[in-house]
Amino acid sequence: MAKDLFTVMPVAGALGAEIGGVDLSGELPEATVAAIRKALLDHLVIFFRDQELTPEQLLAFSLRFGQPMAYPFVKGLEHLPEITPILKREEDRSNFGGIWHSDTVYQPIPPMGTILYGIDIPPYGGDTEFANQYLAYETLSEPLRRFLDGLTAVHISGKGAVQKTRTDMMKHSSAGLKGDELISRHPAVRTHPETGRKALYVNLAHTTHFEGMTEEESTPILEYLFRHQVKAEFTCRFRWAKGSVAFWDNRATQHNPINDYHGFRRLMHRVTLMGEKPV
Repeated sequence: MAKDLFTVMPVAGALGAEIGGVDLSGELPEATVAAIRKALLDHLVIFFRDQELTPEQLLAFSLRFGQPMAYPFVKGLEHLPEITPILKREEDRSNFGGIWHSDTVYQPIPPMGTILYGIDIPPYGGDTEFANQYLAYETLSEPLRRFLDGLTAVHISGKGAVQKTRTDMMKHSSAGLKGDELISRHPAVRTHPETGRKALYVNLAHTTHFEGMTEEESTPILEYLFRHQVKAEFTCRFRWAKGSVAFWDNRATQHNPINDYHGFRRLMHRVTLMGEKPV
């Protein structure tokens, strides 16, 4: 790694950094891989510009950071099923995943990270917001933190609002499931396995209630947390361009793709990396 070329430029106070001086299409030295991982842990989401990646090169880059896992509801590429094409066609109205969430938290072992590569990008719109869940937890009052530390949250894949965001994609790329089959239980506050910091681990898209409490009892607390955890001061916003790559840590972030580009085609390739059971 040429240290005079590798740069890390924060994009907001809460999280996010743009990495320069790296061509992701080639063989990366171990030192560069280590520097990218450190940037990810420090900034939670990192961005690369002006990359030219074949699906094979995207997968090779992803494998330097973890084991890819298939997305359960949408087909991957025929020759590389680990890569999920995220396509919004000109006539589509729903925006895949267009709600604040952490990826596939409804699985027993949710992913550690996600890598998204921009191929066809609309001339405007389609930004992605990210939110720091360390800050979301740390800025809660001490009594509320203590209360949440002992709770288990229940997550489902088919919560109503998120089902609507999959409508158009599943019309032409369904993997065969309906979208409402999966359920998981994870700590409402998880400890990051690499940094040791605590992060709030509930989200609007998938969390229904706390285990041992009814939905009626849970709802007022969850609704407060859903508002709190995406406050502007916890967020950054990324504007996509052709060749852009975003790599985020699902263990300590949430994201929200904005649906404001109707009439334009948008194609991304996504790789999701296997994680560990939250504790």
